[in-house]
Amino acid sequence: MQKLIVIDACMRDRESRTEKILEALLAALGSRYDMEKIILDGEDYEAVGRRVLRERSNGYVPDDIVAQAKQIAAADRIIIAAPFWDMSFPAILKVFIENMSLFNITFRNNGTSFEGLCKCGKLLYITTRGMNIHTGDPLDGATPYIRAIGELWGLGEIMTVAAENMDYCTSEEADLKVKAAIAEGLEICREF
Repeated sequence: MQKLIVIDACMRDRESRTEKILEALLAALGSRYDMEKIILDGEDYEAVGRRVLRERSNGYVPDDIVAQAKQIAAADRIIIAAPFWDMSFPAILKVFIENMSLFNITFRNNGTSFEGLCKCGKLLYITTRGMNIHTGDPLDGATPYIRAIGELWGLGEIMTVAAENMDYCTSEEADLKVKAAIAEGLEICREF
């Protein structure tokens, strides 16, 4: 059975509109994948600052970070679920990605450039945006970063499911947007 890693940066748990989309899609994928869910809450990963960088330069990375980066590199599929915060996504997701970006595990230098080492053939990025900002809009700082990491790590096709303009509509309209995003995601899941 193929391995699916789910990176959940939905800070509001059951109140999260992004989480509602994620859970519906995971229910559809549950029988097809061996799933591991990584829930980011802001306390599990240390920012890669001076000390951590110095330790990495001296060859030390904590065993649990190495093991998790190896799991990311070996995953057949990855789903990232994160709300749109401050024109991007929650900082813990960036911190997590920095922790997983390990030389000779998720990427390496091939002598002329970087080379991704991840096995993942498809990544699905799920988000909800309070503002009327579309995927690919210059104000969307999240999707380009996810795509750039996809290049660095050697990830395959990257798809985005986004519900937009969620904060400037009625709760009924927001519910319809979540349902539309779920329907779009379920279509993607058929070939995921």
